[in-house]
Amino acid sequence: MTQESILQNIRGGLIVSCQALESEPLYGADIMARMAVAAERGGAVGIRANGSTDIRQIKSATHLPVIGLCKRTVHGSDVYITPTIDDVEEVLGAGADMVAVDATLRPRPGGQLGADFVLKVKQQYPEILLVADISTYQEGVLAAQAGADVVATTLSGYTPYSAERDGPDFSLIVSLSRSLNVPVVAEGHIRTPRQAAECLRLGAWAVVVGSAITRPQEITQSFVQSLHECLQEQAAKGEQRA
Repeated sequence: MTQESILQNIRGGLIVSCQALESEPLYGADIMARMAVAAERGGAVGIRANGSTDIRQIKSATHLPVIGLCKRTVHGSDVYITPTIDDVEEVLGAGADMVAVDATLRPRPGGQLGADFVLKVKQQYPEILLVADISTYQEGVLAAQAGADVVATTLSGYTPYSAERDGPDFSLIVSLSRSLNVPVVAEGHIRTPRQAAECLRLGAWAVVVGSAITRPQEITQSFVQSLHECLQEQAAKGEQRA
């Protein structure tokens, strides 16, 4: 598919982030591929996946475009989403249709900032669709100016200088969608279908949802927490009656 056809195919749709860490019970490329198949059957228009092994398995199991990334901890830097050119090459070699990189203002290995890295990647690989994961409006603008094809709100609330929040960063989605001439993808803290739909109404090109769909331990914890709160409320009411 061409770059334009990929972007048009994901427009207005749900991209499911199928990722699991080594410490999680669903870790494994075969499991993530099955998760991606389930997402495809449910109507997802794309998959976001981490690491070459997972990307290859998902590409072989589905017909959906894949946003690939490589999460890697590098000493001396807080950047962990595709931090180096070698990681970009790994993701491309695995067959990803789009490559996501951290485009925040945090120094990456070698001291480059996000926009500088975006520019470097696009100069070296002008044919790829590059997704810039950002946390603030300024970062989104700088990434787009540097040549990013898509700007995603993935890291809002995950950098020291972006506000922590319990839900999606709706204001960031609005401001970026109104200002940029590239697609803005909403990602981060989206937990309900209503929140996802609101992202589209506010101007998002597409919506990425991960934990609310693909991390059953976190989904379970949210239900358990609600039940505990209910029991505590009932207990408090009982004490008041007594």
